[in-house]
Amino acid sequence: MKLIPSRNTALENLENFIDTNLEDYTKLRNFDFGPNKRSNTSCLSPYITHGIINEKEVISKSLGKFSFSKNEKFIQEVLWRTYWKGWMELRSGVWDDYLIDLKKVKEEFKDDKNYLNAIEGNTEIECFNAWVNELKNYNYLHNHTRMWFASIWIFTLDLPWQLGAEFFMQHLLDGDTASNTLGWRWVAGIQTKGKHYLASEWNIKKFTNNRFQNIKLNENAPPKINDKNYTILHKTFENPVNIESKNLLIFENNLAFEITDFVGKKFKKIILVSNKNENKIIKLSENVVNFKASLLEDQKKRLQEKSIDCEVINIDEIKNLESSYCLYPTVGENLDYINQNSIKNINFLYRKLDQNSWKFCNKGFFNFKNYIPKIVENLIN
Repeated sequence: MKLIPSRNTALENLENFIDTNLEDYTKLRNFDFGPNKRSNTSCLSPYITHGIINEKEVISKSLGKFSFSKNEKFIQEVLWRTYWKGWMELRSGVWDDYLIDLKKVKEEFKDDKNYLNAIEGNTEIECFNAWVNELKNYNYLHNHTRMWFASIWIFTLDLPWQLGAEFFMQHLLDGDTASNTLGWRWVAGIQTKGKHYLASEWNIKKFTNNRFQNIKLNENAPPKINDKNYTILHKTFENPVNIESKNLLIFENNLAFEITDFVGKKFKKIILVSNKNENKIIKLSENVVNFKASLLEDQKKRLQEKSIDCEVINIDEIKNLESSYCLYPTVGENLDYINQNSIKNINFLYRKLDQNSWKFCNKGFFNFKNYIPKIVENLIN
């Protein structure tokens, strides 16, 4: 499985999945048949994460093929990331605390043999070792496999979940601050307090078609404990009434200006912002850095083809820019850079989908699901 960093490829993959594999998605989505047999899932997340294609395109295409009721599970999965982002926006202290904890455990475990064996795929658990190598080589894992991996990391290998979340962010092409951090918290049992996810030998064998043996796991571990509660922040996510002729900054999460809500506005210049490892706490693998760089160049090329003035700059150059608009980068290292450097000359612009969705993220996903029909109706109309 090779994911080519371009919008054209993303659109082709979307068309192929909708036409060929969407019909059986609900039935087959939990099976991991291996990195070369991914037709049962869309594998669109690396593109959606970077805004190369967006949720509106994906959901609209799916509804052009099947009804909402037949598509419901697929649409829910597409909007999981939207939900996680909204949940994190309303409790951004979770991300701040994660980075603090990560710094502590990185120092504590830097020479720990169990940790070093885990990240090299040198444990006694065959499937885990295979997934480490798959993650490093393909920079992608099936969603079900991510849950198994995290559970084994936390409860069988007895390693801090914070280090596992970092390992995923370093290597996943679809690494997303909210989805990744909160997903690991959920497996550990601290996202929904007292409710954790324990991988089991029978479940792994069933949903990998018995591809692995030697699956000896701790299937009775209690959930991790974290007593800290986070107050829900009151944010409005409002856009200015009148958008003036200023520069527009775009980070790596919105790399298809032509499908944004602001494509009809007249901006002086589109500035694509690159944030490489020099300014990151979590250092990304070479494959992930190159994927992001290629997506930035792909967006630049498409803008130039439309005669739109644009350039790519490094994130540390935004401190020297005149007053600009910015497509909101969401909680994570890009937003951290803006806040920590007290950059005041940026006005954020928010997506309509996020404005219409994040207000329903104050509770759990099962509550959020009740609003999905309304969210989808507002999205596609």
